[in-house]
Amino acid sequence: MFLGLYNYWIVVLLMMIGFYIVIAHGNLVKKLVGLTIFQTSVFIFYISVGMVERGSAPILAEGINDYSNPLPHVLILTAIVVGIATTALGLALVIRIKESYGCVEEDEIQKLDQLNEENS
Repeated sequence: MFLGLYNYWIVVLLMMIGFYIVIAHGNLVKKLVGLTIFQTSVFIFYISVGMVERGSAPILAEGINDYSNPLPHVLILTAIVVGIATTALGLALVIRIKESYGCVEEDEIQKLDQLNEENS
């Protein structure tokens, strides 16, 4: 039973790794990587929930009575596309931040903002 749920353990492990990367690192690129890992764990979770034991692909054929639910798979395909688009947008914002501030470290950016507020 414990090994039969290995996919859920992988989901928990990936969620923890992604969450740790987001909260522990100040580098904006590393934060995006952490968010992507976290997002991947959610994808695996939804696909795991949609699986039917001894189920087949939802294509009508003789001798097959159990079908896997195709809805989670379709939703995750859409989520993958949206995830790629948001990651690309995030990376574009990081590039603009790098051009404006000269760094991608969160602490340094906040210090530069405070200095600019004090000088103005």
